[in-house]
Amino acid sequence: MTTIKTTAPAKINLTLHVTGQRDDGYHELDSLVVFAEVGDNITATRAVDMRLTVSGPFAVGVPTDSSNLMMKAAETLREVRGVKMGAHLHLEKNLPHAAGIGGGSSDAAATLKLLAELWDVEPLGPDHPAVLALGADVPVCARAPKPIRMRGIGEDLHEGPKLPRAAMVLVNPGVEVPTPQAFAGLEQRSNAPMADMPDTYLLPEFLEWLKGQRNDLQAPAEKVAPEITHALKMLNQQLTVQWAGMSGSGATCVALVKDMGVARQVARAIQIREQSWWVVPTPLLS
Repeated sequence: MTTIKTTAPAKINLTLHVTGQRDDGYHELDSLVVFAEVGDNITATRAVDMRLTVSGPFAVGVPTDSSNLMMKAAETLREVRGVKMGAHLHLEKNLPHAAGIGGGSSDAAATLKLLAELWDVEPLGPDHPAVLALGADVPVCARAPKPIRMRGIGEDLHEGPKLPRAAMVLVNPGVEVPTPQAFAGLEQRSNAPMADMPDTYLLPEFLEWLKGQRNDLQAPAEKVAPEITHALKMLNQQLTVQWAGMSGSGATCVALVKDMGVARQVARAIQIREQSWWVVPTPLLS
């Protein structure tokens, strides 16, 4: 019996500019995507059939049938590569649902890599049409852990410059923001793109650039879930937080700090005041 494991890291949108909308309804984006060390854990074991089991703090509500994006990814790889064998997948769900940190997409991308190794077949590249067909965030998650500038509807991916060493505090106030609701609340759908990133490894210069960028979904998400406003206010009240914003369509908020020691202190301060929230300090992968 062969069993292998991997981690599907949380996907963080440090910027998210909505630059247009296509005739088919898909929105065009320009976003700096980074990854955290924290994530869901996935185990795969060779088998004759396909099966998924789930555990972990956010296991409740995760489907285990063919509607699950991991199972769709598995079937996609089997079909494209002509695989006849199956696998028993186990997901340890550590990331909250509908949180703007790409949990399902990252799980699917990690499943594609894991099963390609398990079945000894050529992996599907991030630019493969079948990968994009799984969802707009799956290709960028397939490029983890490198920072990526993502444009278009998720198909235009370019590796960004190496980011300064830093840490993050992820804060989810326990509310879900369905992505369609956030997009529906946009007042303007053709906005300026992201400014080109500075080619520097220094944190102050990177933060200066970041403060000039946007998440166009933050305002509509805050209308859906005012808890986001509260979470951002609490983060900005911490003197050691150098930048705070919302990831994706929410409701997870992100703070950048200089190192993990500071991140743990900030996380502890938030957790004491809001004990029901999901609060995690984590390195910024680069």
